[in-house]
Amino acid sequence: MASNTSETRALDIRTFHSLNRLGAAVVSPNQKQALFTTSCYDAMENRTCSYLSYIDINSGNITQLTESRAGGGSTVSNPLWFDDDTFGFIRQGALYMQSLRANSSASVVYSPPVPISNVIYRGNTLTFMATAFPNATLEECAQMKKTKRADSSMIFDNLWARHWDAWMTTEKPAVFAARMVRAEQGRWRVGNETNLAERLPHCSDTRIGWTVDDYTVDAQGRQAAFVVRRPAVGMAWATDVDIYVTPTNMSRPRLLTSGVEGAASSPAFSWDGRKLAWLQMETPGYEADINRIYVHTFATRETVAIAYDWDQSPQSLTWSRDSSTLYAVTSDRGRNLIVAIDVATGRRTQLTTCGSAAGVRAADGQRVLYLGSEVNRPADLHMLDAGGGASRQLTEANKDKLRDVYLGRAEDFWFAGARGDRVHAWMVRPYGFDRRRRYPVALLLHGGPQQASTQGFGHGLWNPNMYASAGFVTVQLNFHGSPGYSRNFTDSVRHRWGDYPYVDAMRCIDYVSSHYSFVDRGRIVALGGSFGGYLVNWLNGHTDRFRALVAHAGKFSTVSGYYGTDELWFPEHDLGKPWEPSGRVILEENNPERFAASFKTPTLFSHGEHDFRIPISESLSAWAMLRRRDIPSRLVYFPDECHWITKPANAIRWYTEVLDWITSWTNTTAPYRIR
Repeated sequence: MASNTSETRALDIRTFHSLNRLGAAVVSPNQKQALFTTSCYDAMENRTCSYLSYIDINSGNITQLTESRAGGGSTVSNPLWFDDDTFGFIRQGALYMQSLRANSSASVVYSPPVPISNVIYRGNTLTFMATAFPNATLEECAQMKKTKRADSSMIFDNLWARHWDAWMTTEKPAVFAARMVRAEQGRWRVGNETNLAERLPHCSDTRIGWTVDDYTVDAQGRQAAFVVRRPAVGMAWATDVDIYVTPTNMSRPRLLTSGVEGAASSPAFSWDGRKLAWLQMETPGYEADINRIYVHTFATRETVAIAYDWDQSPQSLTWSRDSSTLYAVTSDRGRNLIVAIDVATGRRTQLTTCGSAAGVRAADGQRVLYLGSEVNRPADLHMLDAGGGASRQLTEANKDKLRDVYLGRAEDFWFAGARGDRVHAWMVRPYGFDRRRRYPVALLLHGGPQQASTQGFGHGLWNPNMYASAGFVTVQLNFHGSPGYSRNFTDSVRHRWGDYPYVDAMRCIDYVSSHYSFVDRGRIVALGGSFGGYLVNWLNGHTDRFRALVAHAGKFSTVSGYYGTDELWFPEHDLGKPWEPSGRVILEENNPERFAASFKTPTLFSHGEHDFRIPISESLSAWAMLRRRDIPSRLVYFPDECHWITKPANAIRWYTEVLDWITSWTNTTAPYRIR
């Protein structure tokens, strides 16, 4: 990617949304090659396409396997291997197969009566996920879906009535297994499917019945482990998520997480099939608790925690090929790093040092494939030598699209924040930077609050180079609550939403204004989503230092926000219950709406209709208050979006409105035409 702005152009909105996005690698059985998907959006046709390629692990040579044109049924997902010469993928909910031989064509292997996803093939066992009705075959599910009712009512007795963006129905995601064998003339035959979760304890309320969130299968195809949320009266305020294991040839699930009421995630079988590792939170009701690493040995039925003294919270686990090491991705000071953990001793070795790693896959021996990105580099496949530590980039998925596009790098700085703690932030200089000039500042505030901005290339709403290319010194801040600095730093934000993060944000602005002569302290804007949107509302009631604000899906009232959200454990842990005196005090102490009379900064609000985490009434309330008081404000409403903006055309519209808003209020001329 180019860096000399005298020879480059800015990263405009449509170029940004046309960039290729790579999927994680899927390594072949012989460990010599790997499949991966490439997805891109065509704004002119308003279509997203996704095609499949494979890479030779030793040479790095890449061969495209499926068509790359948008539309026409060409979009594929979920690559997998049947053997070293035959691969598969999902297209429109059905499973296809194709040979690696030149000029081969795809054929349908399994066309189920309902769409399937998350397909795995190992040891002649095909496993997949599908949305199903209780005690029904897939064929019966398809027939039941066709049944039409005269009325549209939905009756609920349990508070777990909706989650994220959907109301609860009796259809639930489930994991299935079926025997799949090669028949005559090279064809494949798929047997009858078995619901691996159907023998879990009976649930009388089918609307809150067992839901499989994730699953994995061992390399031999003999066992499956799946992640489920236990049906209960208190599901809306409890974080108990369990892991069960079961043979794939019969459904006899066995609970592995008994006695732990926190959330379990990321199950991973060792390659020899003898152990299962997973991530486990241990504090009930705390969704941002530190993840501990648990390992279960099947022969002894013993479960132990390893690396328990680690103060970081890993996000994913992958086994080495010799089943002696776990590769974890963890947030560490604004980076997502790969760390190797010796299973026998718990000893940890950091393998990467910068950027953001994801999609880690064991290749062969000590080599690891992963997706690596930085603020100024979109994700590409990399090969890491876990023994020597050297990493080599294998792909350049956006080389042509970004050949003459400026992407600024992250420049770290630290300052004294709340409690006197050192707080981490970084900046990206604007396109066409000239230190003799003075530039406006865009302060990006992340969600959570127990999340973190990371120095990777994001394709969502908060890519710092999108704001830098519009002419802003762009600052990302990891205020108190952010993981990757210490458990104490993360946990400290409890009961102090409006305190520590606010202090950090203001001191960050003070630092930038006083340390960089090219910053125009009179032209500063702040933008944030989710908790970042809450913090924007809090800023509006406590300071007039910002020329304009942008709040996406932000909470305006901690009280109404509690009653309207789908996951009650989150506000209950961080702030309290509004009908209890102690909780009410904390909620009001951290309530932006309490300071509504002090709001005076022009604000753009954006929200999706299907957002059940922070209902749209929160943005509507804040917008109504500002409009009623004749304070400039605007509402960008998406009737088909949830907590995020997921549709590319909507994201283009979002960036158009947001960049137009902040450039207008700061009298900034963007280097390209925004509208």
